[in-house]
Amino acid sequence: MKKTYLLLLTAICAISLTAQAQRGTGGGGGGQGTGAGGGGFAGRQGAGGATTAAPSGGSSTTTSNPLQISKSRILLLDSAITTKHTVTIKGKAVPYTAAAGTQPVWDEDGHAIAGIFYTYYERTDITDEQRATRPLVISFNGGPGTGSLWMELGYTGPRKLKIDDEGYPIQPYGLEDNSNSILDVADIVYIDPVNTGYSRTANSEVNKAQFFGVNEDIRYLATWISTFVSRKNRWASPKFLIGESYGTTRASGLALELQDSHWMYLNGVILVSPTDLGIERSGPAAAALYTPYEAATAWYHKALPAEYQNRSLPKYLAEVEKFTLDELTPAMTKGGMLSNSERKSVAAKLARYIGIKESVVLDNNLAISAGFFWKELLRSKGYTIGRLDSRYKGIDRDNGGTRTDYNPEQQSWSHSFTPAIHIYLKDELKYKTDLEYLVYGPVQPWNNTVNRTGYNLRQAMAENPYLHLLVQSGYFDGACDYFNAKYSMWQMDPSGRLKDRMKWEGYESGHMLYLRKPDAAEACDNLRKFLKESVAKAGTPAKY
Repeated sequence: MKKTYLLLLTAICAISLTAQAQRGTGGGGGGQGTGAGGGGFAGRQGAGGATTAAPSGGSSTTTSNPLQISKSRILLLDSAITTKHTVTIKGKAVPYTAAAGTQPVWDEDGHAIAGIFYTYYERTDITDEQRATRPLVISFNGGPGTGSLWMELGYTGPRKLKIDDEGYPIQPYGLEDNSNSILDVADIVYIDPVNTGYSRTANSEVNKAQFFGVNEDIRYLATWISTFVSRKNRWASPKFLIGESYGTTRASGLALELQDSHWMYLNGVILVSPTDLGIERSGPAAAALYTPYEAATAWYHKALPAEYQNRSLPKYLAEVEKFTLDELTPAMTKGGMLSNSERKSVAAKLARYIGIKESVVLDNNLAISAGFFWKELLRSKGYTIGRLDSRYKGIDRDNGGTRTDYNPEQQSWSHSFTPAIHIYLKDELKYKTDLEYLVYGPVQPWNNTVNRTGYNLRQAMAENPYLHLLVQSGYFDGACDYFNAKYSMWQMDPSGRLKDRMKWEGYESGHMLYLRKPDAAEACDNLRKFLKESVAKAGTPAKY
């Protein structure tokens, strides 16, 4: 009888411990040591490893998971699985570990209020001494409301999705080694903000407004980054932020927030397809600045006169940029005081540069908005063009009207990236969960007030003589167009005293400039060069 009782008690205890392990970081009622929602528990458990089959293109893989990822729609707030791999970059084998997991966001009382999902890649064939001088690249995408899958599987990570040479989806879906990855020269962490990817609040009672806004987003992510750098022992490493689209707003603001609130000084910020960064533009200037992008798109679709069409794109755009600054902007500034002859002369030039009829340009008072342009340029051929990448064509229900029905490039990208991220995380990185991966997550309403991120980036550069800036743009991006990116750089530093640490690059692609294979190779090589040049030689003081 006594023996039976002891066996029953042991079984009950085992069931209880299993249940606790399954929900220990999930966001239910956390007990002591778990914080609100159970955060902060899993990372302190004993290591429990398992050997798994190798992912395609990789070496034999060992996973280390302190608290086994369960099939659940409840997020583990503090847990990770680490796998071992090898990738060939520039003809050389690079061994590395990939950690997929979560790290908490804590409130002022030390309670976990959210779990941020990340993937962290670290090269393994180097010494601890070498790692201290090895760059750490901290990567974000945009939206706001999208995860980091785009640059992770399209640009800088060790694995990339299978697409054709121009970036269009192909089947069967899958992944392959990224021979252009920057993992040979830098370790990389990709971060999904709250309500993107697998990142979630600890429970439904957490106030989401504290995450959803320009400055709210910057504040909590800066604290998260500081914790991550401490956990991974990377304070000695040169550190870089790279953001794409809204991620450039985030990265620009983080540069100053990390510096002034967490005493973390960066070596570089990389802005891929940047937003306006809160830099003021309105009136004639705002309208005119889109003209070079429209001219580039017309060139791509062969909608120009032969004298322009036969030129190289950079040479052609140099002429259009000069016209925009020297003729179009002053003419639009005059408005109704512009003489009829001058108006007609400017309209004729503009029409030829952007492939739109002169009468249409005059009807729109010289201001051809991007939205109208996407509908108008190929109207006679029955097509619309994409917003984020105007190389893509769409078909609307009605050929008339002034607005397109959908964004063809965005549908194409969702088509190719969504299967890839699920295959990658579950099959290769062994992160098993029934939680839905949010390619586009709910983050509205978003507080856009007091956006000074571009000016804050300039302030960070002024305070930190080590800090360098690289901007990469696609000529055919109509949402975050290349000439507005140049304008932001000019206005960030009106005195020109920081321009030696600022660089802009253009590519014959769109918003995701890395999806076109020739651009991906060139852009990654330029990243390598920027990382190297932004790290000062040993013993060089940070001073003016």
